Amino acid sequence: MKKRIDKSKKINNKIAIPIIAICVIVFLILFSTMFALTNSANERIISGISIKGIDVSGMTREEAMEKVNSVISEKLTTAFDLVHGDSRTTVIPEQFEASFDVENSVNTAFEQGRNDNIIKNNYEILASLLFKIDINPSFSYNEEAIDNLITEIESNLPDRMIEPSYYIEGENLIITKGINGIKINSDALKLKIIANINNFYGENEDVEIPVTDVTANNIDIDAIYAEIHKEAKDAYFTKDPFTIYPHETGVDFAISMDEAKALLQEDKESYTIPLKLTTPNVTTDKIGTEAFPDLLATYSTTYSTANTNRSTNIRLASSKINGTVLMPGETFSYNTTVGKRTPEAGFKPAAVYQGGEVATDYGGGICQVSSTLYNSVLLSNLQIVERFNHGFNPGYVPAGRDATVSWGGPDFKFKNSRNYPIRISCSGSGGTITVQIYGVKEANEYEVEIQSWVTSYIPYQTIQKQDASLASGQTKVIESGSNGCRSVCYRVLKQNGSVVSKTLLSSDTYNPHNRIVAVGSAAAQTQTPAPAPSQPQTPAPTTNSGTSTNTGTGSSSNTGTGDSTGSNSDSGNNSNSDPSTGTGEGTGSETGSGTGSEPSVTITP
Repeated sequence: MKKRIDKSKKINNKIAIPIIAICVIVFLILFSTMFALTNSANERIISGISIKGIDVSGMTREEAMEKVNSVISEKLTTAFDLVHGDSRTTVIPEQFEASFDVENSVNTAFEQGRNDNIIKNNYEILASLLFKIDINPSFSYNEEAIDNLITEIESNLPDRMIEPSYYIEGENLIITKGINGIKINSDALKLKIIANINNFYGENEDVEIPVTDVTANNIDIDAIYAEIHKEAKDAYFTKDPFTIYPHETGVDFAISMDEAKALLQEDKESYTIPLKLTTPNVTTDKIGTEAFPDLLATYSTTYSTANTNRSTNIRLASSKINGTVLMPGETFSYNTTVGKRTPEAGFKPAAVYQGGEVATDYGGGICQVSSTLYNSVLLSNLQIVERFNHGFNPGYVPAGRDATVSWGGPDFKFKNSRNYPIRISCSGSGGTITVQIYGVKEANEYEVEIQSWVTSYIPYQTIQKQDASLASGQTKVIESGSNGCRSVCYRVLKQNGSVVSKTLLSSDTYNPHNRIVAVGSAAAQTQTPAPAPSQPQTPAPTTNSGTSTNTGTGSSSNTGTGDSTGSNSDSGNNSNSDPSTGTGEGTGSETGSGTGSEPSVTITP
């Protein structure tokens, strides 16, 4: 009897266990289904979800968008410094066009627990409750803007490595010895900048600039001699076919090579080797206008003559460029042509930017000459080899139309990409800089139009710095500040009024010139953003154009000063349709016209 009862219990247990299991599974399915259906009808993001560490649990899409955009906007307008020793460069993430795909991230957050698969939905819901889910939105930035900033910073570092260089001044060859120093590890610094912008789990911190010690090359006097030595040759031209053969001034050392090498053994920063120059009987400028019958382009800017030092530098740089002849395929270098900006060469100290602040250095003003030349070159449709925009908008040409230069740093280079030689006429006096390019118009000439406009503005910030000389609570404005901007510039080629091509020349970023206020030493250093400037609604291009009959012209009005010399950047602020404000030293209106012979190439910014 007992055996029969035990056997019955075993049978009942075998039946009960599957029934219970089925009931549990049914219950879980019903519960999961109702749980998932209830959540799918919910118009809010499930609990435990964040975006870049910003909690968006229980929010609608719109609420999440507003909150995340607000936090990101604050992050992208918060400045931080790039530091090397005593050198500091203040940057704002916004100037690198940094942005996060907030909309897609919010959509991803909202879709958590709302898939077609109920099991997957429940897993995601439970996982977010137990482990939390942080969504990292995609991040984009303008890599070129960061690269340009790094180039500018390196050219301003006082302990940077400088390679040996030389230039001819009158009847002397001036050779400057190289200086051992540091070189910025650009890739590492770029990663640090990106990481700092992308870090939402703390405040923006100063970024230490990674550098590497490098050794400058030794002076190679044999290579220098091979580059400068030439025999004198008369200039001449032929009419059929039309070809110009420019003159060549004979150049040789006035001392022996052994004497020159002995001179270089002296421990000096620079060396002067006397030259023997032989002037040919017929120079290029004496073969007459027949050789360069056509005006290809002209461009002018104006400046204030009140600053005599700056005016002197402009006149001197212009005179060094004036009369330059470039054969087809030949490349022009502004730094090589103008030479090092030294007091011995006649240059005077004038306003420049140094470490983001206004300072003075020899050669202030020459960047207005290089920028005027740049525009005339563009209108002639010549090929740009090297061009950099200023770190700050100089104001004497429209944004996107400047060319900064610095000895040992950025240069402006272009190639004569036409089929015939060209001659540059450059004058800088009486408050006007004019660059005219002459040559021979070809059968297939283009009407050239340069279009540029500001696409957005970057608000400046107020930087407060402690000053022990001021009483507690006392303040003193060191720099007034002006907004930065972004711009684009295009070269448009036309024939018979129809557009043949439209080439993007550059997309430039100009840093805001931060307002710097000294405060009594008891006050802490802070950064306060300025009111955001109104952004341009419909870009209005600044245009300069010309045809073979000079029927097209364009002009705009700007104010400012600015130049690069040595290791410094331009000093200047603009006052035009941009709501940026500043205290530019010179005023300028610019005009230009020109023609071109062949489709242009894209500028290397």
